[in-house]
Amino acid sequence: MEVNINSKLLAEFFGTLVLVLLGCGSAVIAGTNGSIGVGLLGISFAFGLSVIAMAYAIGHISGCHINPAVSIGMVIAGRMKLNEAVLYIIAQILGGIAGAWILFLIASGKSEYNLTNNGLGQNGYDLFSPMHYNLWAGLIAEIIFTFIFLLVILGSTSSKNINGGFAGLAIGLSLVLIHIVGIPVTGVSVNPARSIGPALFVGGAAISQLWLFIVAPITGSILSAIVWRFLLERK
Repeated sequence: MEVNINSKLLAEFFGTLVLVLLGCGSAVIAGTNGSIGVGLLGISFAFGLSVIAMAYAIGHISGCHINPAVSIGMVIAGRMKLNEAVLYIIAQILGGIAGAWILFLIASGKSEYNLTNNGLGQNGYDLFSPMHYNLWAGLIAEIIFTFIFLLVILGSTSSKNINGGFAGLAIGLSLVLIHIVGIPVTGVSVNPARSIGPALFVGGAAISQLWLFIVAPITGSILSAIVWRFLLERK
């Protein structure tokens, strides 16, 4: 049965909202919160589990892209029309902004919280990288990590994959792995909508460095889709 485009867009909005709220929320609220802090592994799993949950909640409605880079990759891979992808991207960015806004409202409920000092899980490089990795390290990491991420998505959702029912798990766990390695470098984006939402509220360097977290994931996604379509799954 054909799904109404409005249902797809609402699903993408809600899915991206959940990803930003719970993924970034794990870093802002629970990441280093004294003895109950979840640390790097906890934050990594929060992002991955958010994707797994949404994959099974809305995957049958919109495909659960919840990521502009994924939607662009799907166009390059020949699995999506450009005009629909544009609408998906708008819904995803709005969902990311809404998720960051809700996170800000919750985090502000603690008197010690300060937006400038504590942030909203925004991404960064150089002095704003969690471990002070430079621009080139961040650029390479975001391109390669997104390349890998989309490759997992394209492979696990391929009609030729007999284990397609486990696609949500494969995709979510690959995101966990990417975060385990990448959080020290940039905080991990691989998703422009995930970066845009927090950056708009935090401002400053989060805005001036935002270009990398838009350009690099899209570049990695396009390269991955080309490799998949013309080299790996070619007829």
